[in-house]
Amino acid sequence: MSKRFYITTAIDYVNGQPHLGHAYEKVVSDVIARARRAAGEEVFFLTGVDEHGQKVQQAALAEGKDPQAYCDALAASWQDLARKLGLSNDDFVRTTQARHKEVVQTILSKLHGQGQFYKATYRGFYSATAETFLTEKDRLPDGSFDASWGKVVELEEENYYFKLSAHQDWIIGHIESNPGFIAPDYRRNEVLGFLKNEPLEDLCISRPAARLKWGIPLPFDAGFVTWVWFDALVNYISVPFALGDPVVRQGLAPSAPPAAPGLLAWPADLHVIGKDILKFHSVYWPIMLKAMGLPLPRQILVHGWWQKDGQKLSKSTGNVVDPLAVIDAWGLDAFRYYLVRELDIGPDGNWTDAGFRSRYQSELANGLGNLVNRSLSMIQRYRNGAVPGGTHQLARETEETWSRAVAAYRANALQEALRHAVALVTRANQYIDQTSPFKIAKDPARAGDLDDILRTLAEVCRALGILLWPVMPGAAEKLQRQLGFAEVNTHLAAMPPPLPAGHLIGEVFPLFPRRDKE
Repeated sequence: MSKRFYITTAIDYVNGQPHLGHAYEKVVSDVIARARRAAGEEVFFLTGVDEHGQKVQQAALAEGKDPQAYCDALAASWQDLARKLGLSNDDFVRTTQARHKEVVQTILSKLHGQGQFYKATYRGFYSATAETFLTEKDRLPDGSFDASWGKVVELEEENYYFKLSAHQDWIIGHIESNPGFIAPDYRRNEVLGFLKNEPLEDLCISRPAARLKWGIPLPFDAGFVTWVWFDALVNYISVPFALGDPVVRQGLAPSAPPAAPGLLAWPADLHVIGKDILKFHSVYWPIMLKAMGLPLPRQILVHGWWQKDGQKLSKSTGNVVDPLAVIDAWGLDAFRYYLVRELDIGPDGNWTDAGFRSRYQSELANGLGNLVNRSLSMIQRYRNGAVPGGTHQLARETEETWSRAVAAYRANALQEALRHAVALVTRANQYIDQTSPFKIAKDPARAGDLDDILRTLAEVCRALGILLWPVMPGAAEKLQRQLGFAEVNTHLAAMPPPLPAGHLIGEVFPLFPRRDKE
């Protein structure tokens, strides 16, 4: 049994509806997962939802609902989003599932038995919005707290604490000795800057059940439930544990019987997260894993935030992008393409409706769509739908594009991979303009020249139909069907052999219809 390439998204909190940022993280994770599969790797791709905590309890009570029923309804909408985004995830975790609760309580019991927790009274400020305690460092110069914390109240309560501070030197050492652990580099530097300039405080990992009942009870003290973030982070190992991962099961519960089918996934190869939860994943989570005795994830890949028209996304002001509305209007492939093409993983991005329309028109309708339609229509018209023999005159450019795009996919440089593919589309369209096959077709003496052109265009379209599959699986599959293939080729490990002379293409139709009036 070989280890799978294990990639995760952050799990989304169910106290609201999905937005552009959620869709972006899921799409880029899916592109990475698909590219790895296409390169010949076995992949396990996990996404899901986070359902516990005070905000969920309050929202459910406000609607007069049982928290579980409230979560069930919202979780269904998040699962529907995964389907509508075309995700190829292998599992979908919900933190209210019994399989997850079991692992959380196993970990709590183990760490408690090791003396990693202690009980203490906290006096200070609490943000219900962030479900976290605040310190004097969080105050603004005038003594108030930033509005992003929501309502801040003073609390005095007893809780359990995890000895996080004892591991500060270790986590600094791990990050410094593993340069690829946090990417991009400036996020790594951000974490090191924090760790080297501020002492780590011990982590409160419980909430009194008298104040919050909607959580996983501490197995060693029924008067408390687990803090939502300690609960949520465990999802990355609770699913492998449930599916029989021997590394996780041996590390957490060596006496537990093995579980079929025996997935081998841990350690995670890639946690894809937003920059707002960097500390949780790059500091808290590695220290938790070290205390559990489990290997650490290999990389935390941190993406930026989207704005709309240069402004922060905000439901209150109406400055939002509804992913489902865009998909309904323009198609899933166009939506996925724009997300990956417009924003590299790392920096912040800016969505504009005009920018989306422009990329659709120039790169999908007039670029890729026009290339495929012109190329295959000429094969139908001039060669009765049969790919002729001849010389692939753009073979060098196609091979270079293939190797560069595949290398970019492997480096998680998705935007770069698309740039290479777009450059090949542009080159092939220029090739049509330069060779003028419509004119050559009128001269029977130049039938061999026309064969070379049509062969070249068929081979370029075939390569693009495979290279673009991780980003636009629907369009890539349609392209390959037009090329006459009943089975979709998704293999990036090596370029396909040349099309046999006489290969019959299929029905030709517009991949991306022009939308000039939209």
